Amino acid sequence: MARISGVDLPNDKRVDIALRYLFGVGATNAKKILDAARVDFSTRVKTLSEEEILRIQRIVDTHVVEGDLRRTVLQNIRHKQSIGSYQGLRHKAGLPVRGQRTRHNARTRRGRRKTVGTVRKEVVTKSGGAK
Repeated sequence: MARISGVDLPNDKRVDIALRYLFGVGATNAKKILDAARVDFSTRVKTLSEEEILRIQRIVDTHVVEGDLRRTVLQNIRHKQSIGSYQGLRHKAGLPVRGQRTRHNARTRRGRRKTVGTVRKEVVTKSGGAK
C-alpha cells in the first residue's frame, strides 16, 4: 500500500484515481502530477515501484494538499467571518455561501427538515394563552 502525504492510497485502484484521495488533488492535478512523474495513468497502485512512489511524493510535496490546504481554507473562512463580510455571515449561519436559493433546496447546508406548524385553537384556550 502506497502512502503519500500521510494518506494510504487504495491498492486496487488506478494511480490517477487513487491520487484523488488526497485533499486538494482532483482529476486535473492528478494528471499533471503523473505526467511530471512519468508514470502511466492505467498503472495500479499495487504495481508501483518504490522509485515511482518517491517521484510522485516529491511532486505532490510541491503542491498545497491535505492539512496545509485545510488550514488555509479554514483561515480564509474565519477571516471572512471576523470582518463581517456577506460570505462570512452566510458561513456563520450555516447557509449556502455562493448565491444559491434556499426556498426549495439547500438541504446539505441547512440540515434536516424541521416541521414548523401552527398551534390549534383548542390547545391555546386550554393553556390559557391569548385569544
